[in-house]
Amino acid sequence: MVNIQLGMARAKRFSIMVLAARIYVACVITLGLTAVLNAPVQWVESRTVQYVCYLLVCAFASGLKVRLPAIKGTMSVSYVFVLLAIVEFTLFQALLLALLSGIVQTYWKAKSRPKFMRSAFNISSLLVSADIGFKVFHFGNGILLKDYMIVSLGLTACAYFLANTILVAIVVSLTERRTLLSIYKQCYLWYLPYYMMGAWAAGLVQKANTMFGWPVSLLTIPVLVVVYRSYRLYLSHLETQKQHAEEMAHLHLRTIEALALAIEAKDETTHSHLRRVQHYATEVGKIKRLSEEELNALRAAAVLHDIGKLAVPEHIISKPGKLTPEEFEKMKIHPTVGAEILERVQFPYPVAPIVRAHHEKWNGTGYPAGLKGHEIPVGARILAAVDCLDALASDRQYRKALPLDEAMRMVAEESGKSFDPEVISILQQRYVELEKAVNSMPREAQPAGRETRVVHGLAPASGFENSVGKSQGPLPDFLSSIASARQEVQTLLEVSQDLGSSLSLTETISVLDQRLRRLIPFQTLVIFLRQDEELVPEYVAGDNFQAFSSLRIPLGEGLSGWVAANNKPIVNGNPSVEFGYLNDPAMFSTLRSALAMPLVSLDKVQGVIALYHRDADAFSKDHLRILMAISAKITLVVENAMRYRRAEISATIDGLTGLPNASSLFLQLDGELARAKRNAQPLTILVCDLDGFKQINDVLGHLEGNRVLRRVAFALRAACREYDYVARMGGDEFVMVLPGVQPAELQGRIASFSAAVRKIGEECGRLTPLAISVGEASYPHHGQDAEELLSVADHRMYKVKQDRKTYRQLHLSAVEEPEASLNRLAVACSKIQ
Repeated sequence: MVNIQLGMARAKRFSIMVLAARIYVACVITLGLTAVLNAPVQWVESRTVQYVCYLLVCAFASGLKVRLPAIKGTMSVSYVFVLLAIVEFTLFQALLLALLSGIVQTYWKAKSRPKFMRSAFNISSLLVSADIGFKVFHFGNGILLKDYMIVSLGLTACAYFLANTILVAIVVSLTERRTLLSIYKQCYLWYLPYYMMGAWAAGLVQKANTMFGWPVSLLTIPVLVVVYRSYRLYLSHLETQKQHAEEMAHLHLRTIEALALAIEAKDETTHSHLRRVQHYATEVGKIKRLSEEELNALRAAAVLHDIGKLAVPEHIISKPGKLTPEEFEKMKIHPTVGAEILERVQFPYPVAPIVRAHHEKWNGTGYPAGLKGHEIPVGARILAAVDCLDALASDRQYRKALPLDEAMRMVAEESGKSFDPEVISILQQRYVELEKAVNSMPREAQPAGRETRVVHGLAPASGFENSVGKSQGPLPDFLSSIASARQEVQTLLEVSQDLGSSLSLTETISVLDQRLRRLIPFQTLVIFLRQDEELVPEYVAGDNFQAFSSLRIPLGEGLSGWVAANNKPIVNGNPSVEFGYLNDPAMFSTLRSALAMPLVSLDKVQGVIALYHRDADAFSKDHLRILMAISAKITLVVENAMRYRRAEISATIDGLTGLPNASSLFLQLDGELARAKRNAQPLTILVCDLDGFKQINDVLGHLEGNRVLRRVAFALRAACREYDYVARMGGDEFVMVLPGVQPAELQGRIASFSAAVRKIGEECGRLTPLAISVGEASYPHHGQDAEELLSVADHRMYKVKQDRKTYRQLHLSAVEEPEASLNRLAVACSKIQ
């Protein structure tokens, strides 16, 4: 007879069974009690000794039980004596023998103490089966008994078998939410021949009892032992083969799962995503009462559904934004490719059709085949809804995870459009319960920890301690490593693209700062550039901004200086040595480790890129490898940015004097005019030209003339206000833009400029004194635009210059001919004034 353990095949304990199963178990127990209570207490007194012997042999046979390979239950040969009791004794005696058999089989050598409900169900099912068997055998007062004993026993055995196995199968079906037919075919139907053989054996024993007396039946004990041992060996061999087949199938599936996990890891998902999808899909499949074959296919497809992404370029899979139509067309091939891959695996259940159709939509607008409604395999309909729900509730490259309730609401909105309404209805009812079940599942053990160490030796003149680097801790598991590799490739590609997108050093390094933080942890990024024998910070971002911005590190000194001087990187250096080159001795840093790499071009160090972290030994050799991979690109970008900056400066700044040139002047003048018009304020423009400068060039040479021009430029700039503007137009001509100067103070300003230039000429000690001719024009009195104002001022400057030249000539004539030139000299003086 069949006796369940745990209450059902591969089921949970009775304490957590569903309500329907609890009600059913209670009904079976009630039927068992009813069978016993309704049986008339009758006893065949003439066969009391025979009955007692049958009880003892039945108890012994009940202890000879074997564990069934298909279910977590046991089976014994004791039911042969139950059949004999049905034939030879009363109903009450038959039920009593069945009760004893059930108690022994349930409690004898049980691996764990049986629960009361389980025991009561097992015993009650045997009582109900014995009662049904007795009624079948004695149907019509035993009309088949005399002439067709073997037929009667066969029918009784069938009735007993059906009653015993169906009662157990129903509770399994209710608990595991599987169809009764599938459970019965898989786990119980193949025991029918065993029951038929038992009926044949019972018939032989009964015949022998008739011919030779009942003691002959005791000779069956050795036969029972031999049968038990033989059948136990057979079942043991069968179980071993079954376990081997299951292990091979499990190994096969795990191999494919490992590949799927690797693919999912490259798509920035995790094992938890696959476990969640698999659990959700399997539970929904059970509620929909899929067959065991369909459930196995669904379990495998839940893990392998995206294996076709092997054929999709990684930059499309990892794209953070919306796909273009062309990219989406490429993405749409992955269900077909995945199905073709899995067809070669030859699963014993239909996995490939689910994978092929998991992007089909209920309304027929999906891909690749445009299936709709029930044309889509049920597994694919379940997987599509579950995968969408988990995707919305998980972090992706292009968005943050949504709350589970909101994700469920969005999926429900697609019911009848993208998804099967029945599947959505199940999800809406069970998603909270399913999520709790997933979160309570035990995590898989991580791989054994492997450690890596970074040892940093003593660097000359760097101020490091001679110590051994601390352990970096266990390496990440293989999924994290694969995901990190994908992220590294993607980030390095983005860095390469971004570094060439701008000639502004600040903009470029700012983007690099953001990208690099994905791969290397740091709090501060500094780009030092070499200027003569010093390192000067060109870009600073992060902690201690002001301190780093003020650094001037001599070459060969400090951490970064040592890296530049020796052209070698440093991992986990001491950042505090950098701050020894500040003028403030009280300055200190909260940073505890540094990663520094020289920026080299044409075998010459152009600068240093340094990353700083608050934790000690925060950097690894892997971080150094990443930095080395992009250092050449950073160097090239820095060089191009500096060249562009120099070209930009040369286009707007006069190379000799450092003043803005003519191009810059017009831009500035347009802006000042716009401001003056907006604020209704005056604006004065002075055009100045040096007098006597040509003689300096002719007598002392152009080098001395250049030095004088630089001194004049500095003097004019010093004599101006902070917001005045001084530019060199070319040669010895300068222009000054003076916002807000009133006419009354203008002559005083011109006099100060003339005095400054005259002082320079006196310091030069030249025969020809240095002077400056100034022409002024004011907005709005002399013009409305820059060209008009400059033209007026230039004309006035040349007028002053010409009058000054006339004055000098008359002065010389007055010396030679005093009386004749006196009147002309007076007129010239009045013009100059």
